[in-house]
Amino acid sequence: MQDNATEVTAAGIARLAGVGRAAVSNWRRRHADFPKPVGGTETSPSFALAEVEAWLRGQGKLAEVPLRERVWQQLAGHPGGPLTALVHAGCALLLIHERPTAWLDVSAGSDERLAAMLPGTLEQVLTSRFGGGEASTRAVNVEPRTPTGPQLLPSVPLLRGVAELAADSGARQCFEFLLGRYLDANPRQYTLTPPELAGLMADLAGPARTVLDPACGTGALLRAVPTGPDRQLYAQDSAPDLAALTALRLALHSRARVHAATGDTLRADAHPELRADAVLCHPPFNERNWGHDELAYDPRWEYGFPARTESELAWVQHALARLADGGTAVLLMPPAAASRRSGRRIRADLLRRGALRAVVALPVGTAPPYNIPLHLWMLRRPDRTPAAPEVLLVDTGRFAGEGRGGPDRAAVRDAVLDAWRAFERGGGTGERPGLARAVPVIELLDDDVDLAPARHLPPEPAADGAEQLTAVRERLGETLRLTADLTPPPAGQAPPARWPLTTVGELARGGALVLRTGGHGGHARVPVLTDQDVLAGTAPSGTLPESEEAAVLTEPGDVVVPVLGGGSVARVIDDATAGAALGRNLVLLRPDRTALDPWFLAGFLRGSANNRQASSYASTATRLDVRRLQLPRLPLEEQRRYGTRFRALDEFERALRHTSRLGEQLVRGMYDGLTVGTVAPD
Repeated sequence: MQDNATEVTAAGIARLAGVGRAAVSNWRRRHADFPKPVGGTETSPSFALAEVEAWLRGQGKLAEVPLRERVWQQLAGHPGGPLTALVHAGCALLLIHERPTAWLDVSAGSDERLAAMLPGTLEQVLTSRFGGGEASTRAVNVEPRTPTGPQLLPSVPLLRGVAELAADSGARQCFEFLLGRYLDANPRQYTLTPPELAGLMADLAGPARTVLDPACGTGALLRAVPTGPDRQLYAQDSAPDLAALTALRLALHSRARVHAATGDTLRADAHPELRADAVLCHPPFNERNWGHDELAYDPRWEYGFPARTESELAWVQHALARLADGGTAVLLMPPAAASRRSGRRIRADLLRRGALRAVVALPVGTAPPYNIPLHLWMLRRPDRTPAAPEVLLVDTGRFAGEGRGGPDRAAVRDAVLDAWRAFERGGGTGERPGLARAVPVIELLDDDVDLAPARHLPPEPAADGAEQLTAVRERLGETLRLTADLTPPPAGQAPPARWPLTTVGELARGGALVLRTGGHGGHARVPVLTDQDVLAGTAPSGTLPESEEAAVLTEPGDVVVPVLGGGSVARVIDDATAGAALGRNLVLLRPDRTALDPWFLAGFLRGSANNRQASSYASTATRLDVRRLQLPRLPLEEQRRYGTRFRALDEFERALRHTSRLGEQLVRGMYDGLTVGTVAPD
């Protein structure tokens, strides 16, 4: 066996065989010939993928693994790490995309031949798309660099699998799948720019032949730029692997000329002579070690030397320095950069000289970190025209979504683009209370130079005034009357019933219901029902990472139960919720209608005593074992009698929720109306 063969964890073995991790642990204990660990740790060992596949095949346990899953396992277990494997795969996919016959030539024959011949062929493609000369003379910071034969040899099985996958789905889609899968598996290592926000930033920058992203990450911003063969895309990142991935991603996505480099942009700018038409940037936030001590006399600080705590203003001035006269920069900024006292002199100079054109406050949840409302700054490199006397301020906080659904991204996009384009056309915009206003620069040049939009916009009418509040009050009254009608009648006293009991687990084994767990097979076009949606009685609002595993889709009459939190909740799926994917920490019960009534099932699962006996307790959480939940053995007609009463209770509960929301809306509107003067106290 090669010392550098691809490795796979126990979780990977379970996915290959289509079983749970517990089964893999059992195989290790029961079978003396099970492959020995070749790496990892004592608690999380790794195994040689080739040995594992041979053992599973010999035992008849190797499931028919989808090609995408097999390729992903090869990438995730690569001896050089998944990032190195991604770069190698991206290079091969670019070759397949650009010169498919050349790939067929070099891939014929042994793995050793492929590894030996591939570097020369790759160098030709990389040079034609990214510039530079031979591998020995290309600039040391240009990405991607051509891998050598010894570096490629461990990747050959992966590259053959990638080529097979590209033949099915296309080179671009293959690379996006592998990159997306890697990012989903490492969510805390990277700060990603959501595609909707990237598209908005590219639209705000407008048409441009040359575009720079000086902190490119995985290339989301440049990927959103409309491109053609006459376009030039420039990228830089301090991580060589990320710069290489961006270059490969962009080359697969468009015919634009791509110039990617690695290095610390503020300390070692790879494009010092560039004067771009547009700069898009999602810089790192709150960096203290950005080069404050080394860069005190840097010519980029045209608007003032940034304080050590103002790294974002260093990125703003870098973007302006790389723009052509009249060029536009759009930067994603933390809200503190608009108001910190340490940055007020630079903000003031940006305003006086007409460099800062707009500040847009985004809703909470638009981009990471999701708990604060980030800002977009639109800047323009001053040319010979007089500085504009106004700055556009926009606050889209009204479009923040409730729960986990996030903000209304389409509404945010429309509002921001409408305000910006109107401002660009006429140098001003019609004042929209609470949303947008063109503010005179002189009005902002006070002691604080505070650019937070909410502090300079007139408040929007509270709940659209007294008429709307009256309408809310009438709807609340109607709902209260409906709630009173739905109030359950008093029940007569009866002794505790002595029914014969069964469990969910027994019913599942007997075929009376099907039990499924959620959290797999996400897809961008399928809404996901989360545990919070079930608890709050709201519409599906979640997402799941894309997966080859089939999603569990809900159907009318299914009963969904959250397994965390210790509450006694069960939700019967109706026509409006049907078709949603089942999210994490949820269990779906699909009853056989000839044996079980769904409302009878859901009602008895909600019993407090039932939940207590089926729950287990950890140090910080309560988990429900749904299989242990009990319900009585009753004839179907008797089940339906109980189901009718349980359904009425559910309608009463939903009416109470609706009443609560209307009441909160009325109270909030009254407070707002009284405090801004749109509602009189009498």
